[in-house]
Amino acid sequence: MAETTETVEEKQQASDAETQEQSKTSAQSVEFEQAGESVAKGPGSSIDLLLDMEAEITVSIGKTQIPIKQLLQLTPGSVIKLQKNIEEPVDLYLNESRFATGSIVVIEDSFAIKINDVLNVTNPDSQQQEQ
Repeated sequence: MAETTETVEEKQQASDAETQEQSKTSAQSVEFEQAGESVAKGPGSSIDLLLDMEAEITVSIGKTQIPIKQLLQLTPGSVIKLQKNIEEPVDLYLNESRFATGSIVVIEDSFAIKINDVLNVTNPDSQQQEQ
């Protein structure tokens, strides 16, 4: 019986040691090849895909604040005066980031924007402060 108990204990210890060995993670260093700049070529290139996409541009002509009481009294024909002077350029936004300023013009029967200035996109924080 003593031998059987020792054999069971030895098997259990061997099993525990094997389980511990399996649960250990071995870390190895990995070397990656230097990624070179690849230029997509041909009609199916990824840049062509991007160039064919459309982007929504929003034009802001001005802002104002009014009391809620006045807001609730608005009816068709009401006029809201904006804080921006008519001679000031309008702001153009792409994905809520201001990227240009322009002037409102009319082409045929539609409004249009003549770009006056494309803003520096390297520092978007400075654009937020200007608003």
